[in-house]
Amino acid sequence: MLQDASPEARVPDAAELRRMRWRARRGLLENDLILGRFFEHHAQSLSAQDWHALQSLLELDDNTLLELVLGQAALPPDLCNADRIRVLRLLRTA
Repeated sequence: MLQDASPEARVPDAAELRRMRWRARRGLLENDLILGRFFEHHAQSLSAQDWHALQSLLELDDNTLLELVLGQAALPPDLCNADRIRVLRLLRTA
């Protein structure tokens, strides 16, 4: 289940970053390309809250994630928070 960032949330170390990049590999080529560029441009500058928001977005199925990134769908109210919105904006500009 998707949850909001906890107070102990932190930026991942190098090993965790590698695991997250591997986990971000998707079944849709479009998602792979977008997420790959996202990691290249933003991985080193994300806050702990951003990382948590990204993890929760990666729990979505491929089609839903792609629709959100392309702006073809809005975040459902139960997922909508400032951190996820900020990460979606970064994904859209990647």
